[in-house]
Amino acid sequence: MTRRSTQRYNCVVIPQFGQNGLLPPGTHWATWQEIIDRFGGTPHRQALLSGLRGALSALKKAGCTRVYIDGSFVTAKQIPADYDACWDAIGIKRGLLDPVFLDFRNRRAAQKVKYLGEFFPARWTESGSGKTWLEFFRVDRVTGDQKGIVAIDLGREAI
Repeated sequence: MTRRSTQRYNCVVIPQFGQNGLLPPGTHWATWQEIIDRFGGTPHRQALLSGLRGALSALKKAGCTRVYIDGSFVTAKQIPADYDACWDAIGIKRGLLDPVFLDFRNRRAAQKVKYLGEFFPARWTESGSGKTWLEFFRVDRVTGDQKGIVAIDLGREAI
């Protein structure tokens, strides 16, 4: 996993989509503003970003410093259903964590209602594949090929 320089350049940090509509393999670190600029191009996407922002804020308040974003939201799909995210539990203050992040009932319905997306602890295991959620996010479910995800460093971002 490589981190980009903290210096700012006038270039796209999140790479262009491949012909398959997915990001190239890797973890693509981005600022909140870069995520807005890249993935907020429609009213529907802006609504999803609003939910994501609320979730990132809640996770940050609980001590989370890294979140990884996946799903159709970080693809070329015009109207993504939602976004998927996994969060690093290192440093989490359990008493400050919104309980909805650990509510997986009814296909994470409470998460979708509150934040418009689904959340998983990054190091927990996805039951079907045996991979951690972070590893699972890096694989295209259709082809089995590696794909890219977007990551945000909440320790550095004002959300």
